[in-house]
Amino acid sequence: MPTIQRFSTCKVAIYADDHIPPHFHIEGRGFRAIVEIETMTVRAGDVRRAKEAMEWAAQNVELLRTEWTRLNRRR
Repeated sequence: MPTIQRFSTCKVAIYADDHIPPHFHIEGRGFRAIVEIETMTVRAGDVRRAKEAMEWAAQNVELLRTEWTRLNRRR
């Protein structure tokens, strides 16, 4: 599971060969979330402590798409 970006309270990661729709994971101490890349919809978990990660993700959608495609070639 490559880490795409690190922050003071969490990290953004994309798992290889993961399920669709394309999404990323936010993982921090005591919390996790799954967020859809195209819509920034939180599919699972809690992002209240991940404001910095969510703001970064909204500004880096193309990077997240590219990494999803690279890591999930079978999709």
